[in-house]
Order: sequence, then structure tokens, then C-alpha cells
Amino acid sequence: MAKCASCGMSISIPSGEVDEKKAPARTEFKGETYYFCSSNCKVAFDKNPQQFLDKAKSAAHEHEHKH
Repeated sequence: MAKCASCGMSISIPSGEVDEKKAPARTEFKGETYYFCSSNCKVAFDKNPQQFLDKAKSAAHEHEHKH
């Protein structure tokens, strides 16, 4: 399932299935493709991609330590 790289929201397509190829927006950064729920989230990510990636990495690391 695809999640917005900017806000973390699940990306749902009208049919109810997530199809990354039909995500409302996407971008490439350091050889990886990131998907977004809207063009606004893509613009925010594109301004400072590393900030969003560091935030996501930190949240994942924190989640690991809670288990």
C-alpha cells in the first residue's frame, strides 16, 4: 500500500485499490520514487525532501523501540 511521503496519508484510488502508478503525484529523489496524495504534498516534499525522509526514518526508529 502506498502512503504519501509528505503527510503519511494512505493513497487511495476511487476504485478502493491503491495503484502507485495512479497516485495523484509522484517524484524521484536519489533514485527512489515517492508517491503523494496531492500535488500540494509533492510540492512540500520537493522543497526539502531530506527533511521528510529524516522525519519518516525517525518515526520508524521510534516505533521499533516501542515493541
